[in-house]
Amino acid sequence: MESSATATHSAGHTGQQHAVGLYLKVWGLLFVLSTFSYLVDYANLQGYLRWGLILALMIAKAGLIVAVFMHMRWERLALVYAILIPPLALLVLMSLMASEADFTFVTRLAHFH
Repeated sequence: MESSATATHSAGHTGQQHAVGLYLKVWGLLFVLSTFSYLVDYANLQGYLRWGLILALMIAKAGLIVAVFMHMRWERLALVYAILIPPLALLVLMSLMASEADFTFVTRLAHFH
């Protein structure tokens, strides 16, 4: 009885095993990206360059975390699409609403003043 439970238990854990070295490399890369992010503030950059660099570094760090630590890299492509496409669609819709809001604001200014 116990041997069949052990076989079932071990068969249930046939999932993916990843090398610890991969996680250490990604952790080091996250540390480097965070250092660059702090250096952007330390260099006293201003304007679009500052926010562009901060957003690019933030997206790179989030992508690494989702890909490796949340195991998205080893998932099926359909699951990756199911998880990543809705937030991207929301970003597109938000940008469309922002451009529409600017148009509405300018139209109201022209009409009421």
